[in-house]
Amino acid sequence: MRIVTANELQDWLSQGEVLEKDSHGVKVVRLADGRILKIFRSRRHPLIARLRPDASRFSEHASRLQSLGIQTPQVLELGWIERKKAISACIYQPLEGQPLDKLFRDSRPQFDALLPQLAGYIHGLHQRGIYFRSLHLGNILHTPDGGFGLIDFLDLRFKGRPLGRMLVRRNFRHLHSYLQRRKVPLFPWNELLAAYELASKRSS
Repeated sequence: MRIVTANELQDWLSQGEVLEKDSHGVKVVRLADGRILKIFRSRRHPLIARLRPDASRFSEHASRLQSLGIQTPQVLELGWIERKKAISACIYQPLEGQPLDKLFRDSRPQFDALLPQLAGYIHGLHQRGIYFRSLHLGNILHTPDGGFGLIDFLDLRFKGRPLGRMLVRRNFRHLHSYLQRRKVPLFPWNELLAAYELASKRSS
């Protein structure tokens, strides 16, 4: 991983479009050429985070997901923003598609029609042993080929075997909590669970 200079970072921030930030600073920037800069301020101990920076973990997850047939952004470059504080970054080519939370807000009939397919997609993740605590509508894209893809997957574990019922239930609880926190109105929760059960029966 190379060191990103202060001038280089300033150029990116001044010429790009900030897409996401929090109380700690900028998190996601669309650069002038359309690529995405993602900045990671690790919550792990700095020593551990320096040994295996979050940007590297994000890139490794992307590669492994792609090897399992899951669409993700293409990571192009890794770097240190501030190594002492374990602030790392990556630049990636964004995955084309529409976030499901936007689709839910703007085109509810289209979203509802996709519900069985979405349930099958989540089931497919679970069958591949992918436990994604942060799985929610903002992290899943509906891609131009009619499928789905993941865009924010640092908080993800590969179990090496299909998830058991306990982890599946826990994953859905996280999704349900996300919907409650965001106060998503009239989400077809029971329909999603029913479609998931149907997908499970079809694969057994």
